[in-house]
Amino acid sequence: MRVALFATCLGDTLFPEAPKATARLLERLGVEVEFPMAQTCCGQMHTNTGYRRQAKSSVRSYVEAFADYDAIVAPSGSCAGSVRHQHALVAAGDRRLSRAVERTSPRTYELSEFLVDVLGVTDVGAYFPHRVTYHPTCHSSRLLRVGDRPLRLLRAVRSLDLAELPHADECCGFGGTFALKNPDVSVAMGADKARHAAETGAEVLCAGDSSCLMHIGGLLSRQRSGVRVLHLAEILAATEGDLP
Repeated sequence: MRVALFATCLGDTLFPEAPKATARLLERLGVEVEFPMAQTCCGQMHTNTGYRRQAKSSVRSYVEAFADYDAIVAPSGSCAGSVRHQHALVAAGDRRLSRAVERTSPRTYELSEFLVDVLGVTDVGAYFPHRVTYHPTCHSSRLLRVGDRPLRLLRAVRSLDLAELPHADECCGFGGTFALKNPDVSVAMGADKARHAAETGAEVLCAGDSSCLMHIGGLLSRQRSGVRVLHLAEILAATEGDLP
């Protein structure tokens, strides 16, 4: 099986540790990971803002970059959700692009989906001796419906103390361009999420999307809460000899 890593534009430009950890984790599990250099953005930002025509070039770039792979793994429920549910909308009316989307979209997986559903593992050999709470991001929960897959993976991590996050199903308030258009509401929602994270007594808040971690992490830092944020991939990639 040929497996490609989709780093996502946010991971590539701002949070490279998440895709790097994804690659390390998969390789530790015996998966040979390839990184197509032609990959760019999935086009989600344009699509969500109503610019489907402008998103078309990103969708075309995606299907061309990943055309030859059996599986494409992304450390982002948001981007994987865009590929699986929005690419077909953007390609509508373009028969050739639509056929290409039909091939790449179902082969695109969020990390926890790939680990549990494709590789069939929940214990990935990780070690992380810290108290952790998990934030289920909106796109992974509502669009991809990853369910308890991330929690099953975290529960199998040796020495990890998993704390339940109060009101976990509430949005953190980031929502891509929502945070730019509605900053006051976004910050209020994020402040609630940060407060709930601090209430757990956790040292680390983790999630499967760097965008949410960026938003919540900024608020936690400003509150001097002592809670840091890490991507799910970074925890799952951690071993006794290599702790983040």
